[in-house]
Amino acid sequence: MQTPPPVPLHDTVARRGPHPAWIVAGVGFVALLGAAAFRSVPSVLMDPLHAEFGWSHGTIGAAVSLNLLLYGLISPFAAALMDRFGIRKVVSGALVLVAAGAGLTVFMTQPWHLMLTWGLLVGVGVGSMSMPFVATITGRWFVRQRGLVTGVLTAAGATGQLVFLPLVSMLAHEHGWRLPSLIVAGTALAVVPLVLLFIRDYPSDVGVTAYGAEPGSVVGVRTPAAVGASRALTVLAKIARTPGFWLLAGGFAVCGASTNGLVGTHFVSAAHDHGMPPTAAASLLAVVGIFDVAGTIASGWLTDRIDPRYLLVGYYVLRGLSLLILPSLLGPHTQPSLWVFIIFYGLDWVATVPPTVMLCRELFGNAGPVAFGWVFASHQIGSAIAATGAGVIRDVQGTYDLAWYLAGGLCATAAVMSAFIRRKA
Repeated sequence: MQTPPPVPLHDTVARRGPHPAWIVAGVGFVALLGAAAFRSVPSVLMDPLHAEFGWSHGTIGAAVSLNLLLYGLISPFAAALMDRFGIRKVVSGALVLVAAGAGLTVFMTQPWHLMLTWGLLVGVGVGSMSMPFVATITGRWFVRQRGLVTGVLTAAGATGQLVFLPLVSMLAHEHGWRLPSLIVAGTALAVVPLVLLFIRDYPSDVGVTAYGAEPGSVVGVRTPAAVGASRALTVLAKIARTPGFWLLAGGFAVCGASTNGLVGTHFVSAAHDHGMPPTAAASLLAVVGIFDVAGTIASGWLTDRIDPRYLLVGYYVLRGLSLLILPSLLGPHTQPSLWVFIIFYGLDWVATVPPTVMLCRELFGNAGPVAFGWVFASHQIGSAIAATGAGVIRDVQGTYDLAWYLAGGLCATAAVMSAFIRRKA
């Protein structure tokens, strides 16, 4: 009797369990969730730090700005280093940096200590696990359902910074701000073994093809190592000559200013100015994070079916209108109208990411993940400017109202820029 030919490894894996792409995506989800949660902690600690050390909102906002700035500027280099050294090494090293930065904060006594720990160390760490990490995973491991997976992973990156805020706020209120810092350090270290055990750099490393790839496809096949971090600069020099990059970057800078920089950093403090307890305000941000999951996944699903430019226009217009009316909704209690804002804003929080990733991949090809790293850097530059600017506005005027109005106007500008992006024929 003739011996049947051996079954290819990728077929065996498909029959015996889930495709390895889903395992990589699952661990990536955990890492992104944690990284975003780590980055958001300083926004909840703003009032406790002000109370203990007397540092102004502008001073603390400057440390948050450095964190946000590095979160973006490191990301294209991290994407290039993932090409050179692999996902596991880069992400594991980033988690160790986060642990060091968070743990050392318990010893700080001066503003520059805050800049060094939450600003520099945590900023570099979480920046190495930011949205280009999403583009790298989806670009290597998925062909089918790429937009949907992008939406799910993006939701993790945005939701983590919101859903844990009530817990952090409660711990800071009852036990002081040092305990949340130590919890962040321990959690970051706990994720390292998961990354080392379950993350693989390419599907070909474990003898499978990318999920949904056609036979003979080169997607997910390991290629010769790139030159390293310098590739980020090479890609920037190339894409900077295209109008599409500047339109995407400009729109995404507004996205960052109107989410992480303004709402993510200052909403709790702004609500407290109107008489709302900080724990209640943090809980509202957690609700934003919950609805963000649905909104971002839906955006990923829509990105597979609708022109991503039209999605961006709609998202920015609706976000701008919501920010313009927010000052009239804030008060000591959560009225139904404020709940409407929270739910709507949650659905729109980072719905911009899946269509932006899709456009980067379409416009810049294999350089798409690194190109998106630079677009995301602009997102964090916008975040940093808004984090500091809103704090200064609050210190000078005693209210955040002007910051909300400026952000609403900028969203209209982002909508116009998105409409002018030219897709490849």
